[in-house]
Amino acid sequence: MVGPGVTFRGDMIVPGSVMLSGTVRGDGDIGGMLSIAREAAWEGKVRASAAVIAGTLEGSIEVTGALEVGQTARIKGQVTARSLAIAQGAVIEGEMQVTSGDPIIRFEEKRGG
Repeated sequence: MVGPGVTFRGDMIVPGSVMLSGTVRGDGDIGGMLSIAREAAWEGKVRASAAVIAGTLEGSIEVTGALEVGQTARIKGQVTARSLAIAQGAVIEGEMQVTSGDPIIRFEEKRGG
């Protein structure tokens, strides 16, 4: 976990999951689930098994499983995932690729703010 107010600079290799509530500046290889909270930011290239993004990502993300992009998310860069679900209100500036060939799922987020 990278908590609120924490800034991590450098590359991150994690065999398990990461919950980001602060800021990371560097590349990441996450073996499990990556969760980026709405107030959090990641700058760099990220690979993960699965991810839920509610905050900001500037760089690229490659997810071997499912990627969910929440309504408060802002992504600037290339997005690649096996499956991709994007909430109404999310902003993605860049190329999106779904490796399974399935369509991108668009949804209205029901989670409380």
